[in-house]
Amino acid sequence: MANPGNVEGQKRFAIHGGIQLGVGLYDLRRMAKGLRDHELAQRLWDSGIHEGRLLASMVDDPRHVTIAQMNAWVEDFESWDICDQATDNLFIHADGILDLIPQWAMREEEFIRRAAFVTIAAIAWNRKDISDEIVLGFLPLIEAKADDPRNFVKKAVNWALRNIGKRRRNLRQQAVECARRLSESSLPSARWIGRDALKEFETKFGPDL
Repeated sequence: MANPGNVEGQKRFAIHGGIQLGVGLYDLRRMAKGLRDHELAQRLWDSGIHEGRLLASMVDDPRHVTIAQMNAWVEDFESWDICDQATDNLFIHADGILDLIPQWAMREEEFIRRAAFVTIAAIAWNRKDISDEIVLGFLPLIEAKADDPRNFVKKAVNWALRNIGKRRRNLRQQAVECARRLSESSLPSARWIGRDALKEFETKFGPDL
């Protein structure tokens, strides 16, 4: 199923790392359907094949995922797609993830810090069983790291803020207020995050927020 032409296309979208085969996400999801195998997932991850790692995030069983495993995997993140798939497909369902978010946010590595905020975005959107009170606690972290100008970090911070405001109705006003504060920042990255979030909130919910 390898497709070298797809590899070139992936690289144009900043998807890179390990051995790339060019197998699309649709095909990977089809292969993963109905599978839950923790040992297989670890072997796929250890293969160093880009698509193997994507597939690993789809077939692993979150009940068997440990903090040590998540910390080990984030160290291997080389691309935004691996980061986003691993966090969304797997990590948000594993025990201990809430403790790892602030730890990863404080790390300097681009994709480890990104992992913290795409995890927040995914939790806000998908984990209704995680309370608004817990999600509200992520807003100070969003403000604290909104000063990071790196593209893959600032977009993740923005994504986290937007998802909280859009998906968590009871937290919408707090998310809007956070966006307003950031929109007035002297720092370009924070200002962009705040203004972009406000624009989306106003488009979705009207200007009288």
